Amino acid sequence: MRIARNLCTGLAIWACATTSALAGTSKFTDLPGNPGLKSASAIVLDDKGNLIYGKDVDTVRPIASITKMMTAIVILDSGVSLDEKITITKDDRDLIRLTGSRLEYGASLTRREMLLLALMSSENRAATALGRTYPGGMDNFLADMNRKARELGMHNSHFADPAGLRSENVSTASDLAKMIEAAEDYPLITEASTTTRKDVYPYRGRGHLTYGNTNRLLKNASWDIELSKTGYINEAGRCLVMQANIEGEDVSIVLLNSFGKLTPFGDSNRLRKWMLANS
Repeated sequence: MRIARNLCTGLAIWACATTSALAGTSKFTDLPGNPGLKSASAIVLDDKGNLIYGKDVDTVRPIASITKMMTAIVILDSGVSLDEKITITKDDRDLIRLTGSRLEYGASLTRREMLLLALMSSENRAATALGRTYPGGMDNFLADMNRKARELGMHNSHFADPAGLRSENVSTASDLAKMIEAAEDYPLITEASTTTRKDVYPYRGRGHLTYGNTNRLLKNASWDIELSKTGYINEAGRCLVMQANIEGEDVSIVLLNSFGKLTPFGDSNRLRKWMLANS
């Protein structure tokens, strides 16, 4: 899928929506009614960047582990070896949320495997290790995350750690639509973020660890998902970004600040039902 860049922000995005029929032939143009989403912010764009649905699209909110998608983009842009082994250390502990991890100190995986676990299973230590081992260290990594955000036109976004554990990782629904558009250009991100299960061997002489994807919709036969990432911390609520094909048309979906573990998935199904019923 290729989403055309859309320069609309704020109130202007609604004006762009009214002229979307002139920009393409999407069956989802000017749908009547409202999908009744429970997410505080939401945006849905067609494959030409036209607005299908928007709700509070420019409010700045914490984005939790959606941050990991930018982490992956920066790692891949840097050209560092994906085959190099990275070892988890005490520096990769989560001292902010005190979350646990099955990657104990001394666990060793390739950078490619760490990236895959960060995206598909939202592994915090894997994401932190990617930033720690970046050329120039963590400070340089964070600077490059924010530089990339500016490059993508994400002017209401800021990144404060690679895993999304800090509430200072913030963005808007419209900014994140730009990020997931960019992420589609990286085959490893689309592959990793839609992989449902992965076995890894981080310990010599021990068996494998099995990781699953945090997006339960990937197991739903009704959905054709091409890229995805979930996120959650208390300040952010439940978050979900996706690119999916619905009835032959590619769409980008961003859902932020949902309360209730299943709400983003419920909102996704409500969106899909509304789009199909009114198209």
